[in-house]
Amino acid sequence: MTDLSKATDPTRRLYQLIADKVRALIQQGDYKEGSRLPPERDLAQQLGVSRPSLREALIALEIEGSVEIRMGSGVYVCSRALRRSAAPTAMGESPAELMQARGALEGAVIVLACVNATPQGLARIAESVDAMRADIAAGRDVLEHDREFHVRIAEMSGNSVLLSLVGTLFDERRSPLASHMRNRLEGQPTWHAALAEHELILRCLQSRDPLAAESAIRSHIRAAADRWVTP
Repeated sequence: MTDLSKATDPTRRLYQLIADKVRALIQQGDYKEGSRLPPERDLAQQLGVSRPSLREALIALEIEGSVEIRMGSGVYVCSRALRRSAAPTAMGESPAELMQARGALEGAVIVLACVNATPQGLARIAESVDAMRADIAAGRDVLEHDREFHVRIAEMSGNSVLLSLVGTLFDERRSPLASHMRNRLEGQPTWHAALAEHELILRCLQSRDPLAAESAIRSHIRAAADRWVTP
């Protein structure tokens, strides 16, 4: 078993290293053009990596055109994979690692936001929740008001560095890799769930309960990861 998680190249994300290995297996003839790769569980075990990391690698390979992911059927080799030899460029941070980082950061940020809560700040956060609800009802893209909700909580923390970090991490959801995953997995049911979680977070903030608010936002980010990163 090849344990790619122990690779030490600091310039390469784990999903890139996994993608390199899968491509190498294809090019050396293990998997022919048009053939289906092994089931995700088996391939992850073969490579010595987690299934979420493998999933990110397969999506990176799909974006570059080396494989085709057919929902409910499997992952199939495209002819382009047989011709490609150069390592792929980074397509953004690992979505799984991104959500882990957001949970750690925003759990701390919301405690400060509770301590520094103002009626004006709470009203702005409530406006974001209302706008998100309207987006869902109208079938519009919800991401901008989702971002606004998290950023406005960070604004209420009173710390400009934390505010910048929250915005930067959230914006990684627009990277090629994360966007491709979102487009496959997000929809009305996932956004309704996210809205309910935002409403709970807002109630905790309005109650000035930092422990409940921290628990609520960490649970929300874990649930969001479960919906579009590790389903």
